[in-house]
Amino acid sequence: MNLEVWWIGKTDEKYLSQGIEKYSKKIPHYIKYKEVTIRDVKNTKSPTDLRRLESEVVLNKLSSHDFLILCDEKGKTFSSILFSKKIEKWMMNGRKRMIFLIAGAYGAHDNLKERADFTLSLSPMTYSHQMVRLILVEQIYRAFTIIRNEKYHNL
Repeated sequence: MNLEVWWIGKTDEKYLSQGIEKYSKKIPHYIKYKEVTIRDVKNTKSPTDLRRLESEVVLNKLSSHDFLILCDEKGKTFSSILFSKKIEKWMMNGRKRMIFLIAGAYGAHDNLKERADFTLSLSPMTYSHQMVRLILVEQIYRAFTIIRNEKYHNL
């Protein structure tokens, strides 16, 4: 199984990029891992058009065999321990790729919500879509340390 985290647009803040990089370097110790930055869609007139165009780009990159986890404020929330158990279960589903998707600043279009195999919320609070990148990558790393019964989670 390959695990990928996809997001739309580059990460502007250096401190976020550094944090993402810190955990991104650790995840491949547990699973084949990749991050995919999808270029921003330009020249749209409304947030609705932007969401639709972003969804088309993402859907064109997906395979029907991919397991897509969409990060969305209306998704299901977990504790870190339950999230690790969920990842462990998803790894057993026989799919080649598990993809976590963080949509753009205006959220995900209904097309993506319909395609998603699971919708995950990282918190009932609202974070910037760029900050969510760091939070998600850290939680994925944490999940693998929990699965392996390593001490990171207990610090």
